[in-house]
Amino acid sequence: MEIEEAIKRAKKNDQKAFNYLLDMFWDNVYGFQLKRTENENDAEDITIQTFSKAFDKIKTFDDNYKFKTWLITISKNIHIDLLRKEKNSITQVISKDDRDAFKVLDESPSPEDKLITEQHLAKLLRDIKKLKPHYQEVINLRYFQELSYKEISAELKEPINNVKVKLLRAKKLLAEIINKKQ
Repeated sequence: MEIEEAIKRAKKNDQKAFNYLLDMFWDNVYGFQLKRTENENDAEDITIQTFSKAFDKIKTFDDNYKFKTWLITISKNIHIDLLRKEKNSITQVISKDDRDAFKVLDESPSPEDKLITEQHLAKLLRDIKKLKPHYQEVINLRYFQELSYKEISAELKEPINNVKVKLLRAKKLLAEIINKKQ
């Protein structure tokens, strides 16, 4: 399959085309992010977010540009957004002596926050149970047992890219279930 053909088929929601594009460009995007973040987990998370966003917006891709460049741009923007969020979680305080100091915000949950979180978790678990069993399993392994993609791949006896795609799909389906309720 040619890249141009895969893009056309992906625009028509062809699963095999999505898998082909993921396999073709995963190393490029992951390598790019690994150089930027110098952290394998961050690079992997950003790469997954990149493909998720790209596949959601594939219909907006302009064939006049290179697909790899488009993916790298999406990836770079996701990383910049994450850095901005991190920066906003720290406030700068200048002391009387004009020395710069950073004060970390107290983000420890209050008793009310804990109660709300528990209620949200119960709702989330009910929503997860609405997914097909293989999607429930991959979400459980990743987010509740906190296994790496490699460990999930070994547990499920599936290639790592299949695990990534399955997790991507599971998150999208779960988001749709949650959004329908609102």
